[in-house]
Amino acid sequence: MSDKESSAVGGRHAKIALGLLVIVYIFNFVDRQIISILAEDIKADLGISNSDIGFLFGTAFGVFYSVVGIPMGKLADSWNRKNLISIGLAFWSLMTALSGTAKSFLSLSIYRFGVGIGESTATPSAYSLLSDYFSPKVRATVLSIYSSGLYIGAAIGLFLGGWILDTWNNAYPDPSNAPFGLKGWQAAFMGVGLPGILLSLITFTFIKEPIRGMSEGLVTEQSKEPFKDTFKEFIGLTPLSFIGRKDLPRTLFINLLIASTISLICFLLYQLTEDFLQWVAWGIGAYLVCTWIQSLSERDPVAFNLMFRSKAIVYSFISFPCIPFVGYAYSAFTPPFYINYHGMTALEIGTFIGLVTAVGSFIGVIGGGYFGDKLKEKYVGGRLYVIFAGGIVVTTLGCLGMIYTESKNVSIIFNFIYHIGSSVYVGCAATTVTNLVLPRMRAMSGAFFILTLSMIGLALGPYTLGRVADFFIDSQGYAPGDAMQTSMALILLILLIPCITLFMAIKHLKEDEESVTERARKLGENI
Repeated sequence: MSDKESSAVGGRHAKIALGLLVIVYIFNFVDRQIISILAEDIKADLGISNSDIGFLFGTAFGVFYSVVGIPMGKLADSWNRKNLISIGLAFWSLMTALSGTAKSFLSLSIYRFGVGIGESTATPSAYSLLSDYFSPKVRATVLSIYSSGLYIGAAIGLFLGGWILDTWNNAYPDPSNAPFGLKGWQAAFMGVGLPGILLSLITFTFIKEPIRGMSEGLVTEQSKEPFKDTFKEFIGLTPLSFIGRKDLPRTLFINLLIASTISLICFLLYQLTEDFLQWVAWGIGAYLVCTWIQSLSERDPVAFNLMFRSKAIVYSFISFPCIPFVGYAYSAFTPPFYINYHGMTALEIGTFIGLVTAVGSFIGVIGGGYFGDKLKEKYVGGRLYVIFAGGIVVTTLGCLGMIYTESKNVSIIFNFIYHIGSSVYVGCAATTVTNLVLPRMRAMSGAFFILTLSMIGLALGPYTLGRVADFFIDSQGYAPGDAMQTSMALILLILLIPCITLFMAIKHLKEDEESVTERARKLGENI
């Protein structure tokens, strides 16, 4: 096979890239997920609460992951994507390893910020790279294969975390006798973080950068100043991006109104919860995101219009984060639930729940992509129908069965069903978003898609579940297991939102997909 053939759409280089990117995503979620299996030990050692664990798992990671993901998406749209992935992988792996040196809640939070910044480089770059390497006809399947790394990584994170934790604690019941005085949870962070640095060298060497836009014949010229463009995107997160606008007073007034509204909401939430760091971090993130959207209308009106004036994509952006709101919350607190309600050990959870997570989610994410592509051939909203059936109906039934059965074994079976349902949406959602924009803005659109999942699902889901559980423990006298059970049931109510908005997206999907190029030309895009 010639080098030209191997670099073609669906060729050898495409398959190598897909395989390596799945491994990268596995490492991504090993480093992200491991904190859930370590939660009880971290709480005891650092003296923190369930809501603090929710903050570490969700907000501390998610806000930085979301906000930095926007300029990283721009860099992925204009620079070498495999370089960006490799650098980001090395950085987040280092931050995970350094989490094992944390001695306080604040220092662990800072390292989680770093993990979020590093991981923000990976998925926007991967979405864009794989979209160039594979035909649109199989794109949901390919992105689902890539996304399977999410669930395999989550499972491996549970198993490795549980195994290292129990093995280390049994070997060194007195931490003062352990190497460097490390506790089990600290050793676990180091054990999963350091190998990622080696993987970054492998991805840098073996992933080849494809021609941008080649899968659809819309070859896009490389940016001559990618870092300058990315810096502008960073500035776009701040009011500095408004300098020079003709409508500056009106723009600043709107921005001030946005800042005041977010500040008021976060202040009221702080008064209600007394979690200062949670709402300061989330409020800053929300303000920067809103400012970026406001500035994008001037800097790239074509991208702004395709992303925020398409009813199909707007309703999709509302719908999709509700599913990971539940998923991330359950990921963070399923181990504590089984520890407190069913009396399982960390190693048991890592083994059984890890296996259930990997197998169930793999079936769900691959099956979701496959059936989404097949249904799309017959129905314009085929991929969104799959999301509704799996992400809402099956997820709800699986969750309720998992938390309310008294049998540990039956609960694990329902956990398996839940993971199949909750993972169905990933490839179909990503494909829906990337199909509604031009090739040159796929990574940025993918970054905003991930941003919505992170700012709503990741930054709020785990925290909300932890805060509700703390309320039932502290104010209602619930046992920890019962508090987890009740709070896990209550957050399922958020799935009522996509029951409506998904079908509103379907209503506009055909028209918006077919008019992407036409709308872009009318806005001045040179196609």
